[in-house]
Amino acid sequence: MLEGWFLWFILFWIVFMIVFMGIGGFFMFRKFLKKLPKEDGKSDMDWEIHYVEQTKHLWGAEQKAFLEELVSPVPELFRDVARHKIAGKIGEIAINEKASSITMEILIKGYILATPKRDHKFLKKKLAEEKIDIEPYEQYFLLSNQ
Repeated sequence: MLEGWFLWFILFWIVFMIVFMGIGGFFMFRKFLKKLPKEDGKSDMDWEIHYVEQTKHLWGAEQKAFLEELVSPVPELFRDVARHKIAGKIGEIAINEKASSITMEILIKGYILATPKRDHKFLKKKLAEEKIDIEPYEQYFLLSNQ
């Protein structure tokens, strides 16, 4: 028969495991949804990979370093995913604009459009820290559909 502190330990452990399995399952399910093909036969992740691969040669060292600086506030665990998503959006914009290189304007525009609305406050703060005037980019904050 379970009694005393051992009973509470077992109950705590059960609740702990259920909560963390639920959190992990949530993130796994989100990733699964991103891998599902859309009407065109490619998933969101397939398109991200496509845009990154097609625009690899357009990135300069300065732009790569600036992208690293922009994703620095993202927790280490999620930084690779954020970097890839933002680079994919930047690549999409560069391809659509037929750019010969990734400019700071394209980089900032892609960064804004790839960032969820709930994070725009932090995004504006980061751009202000980098001494970037956000006035020319205000329209992109309104276009962001996430």
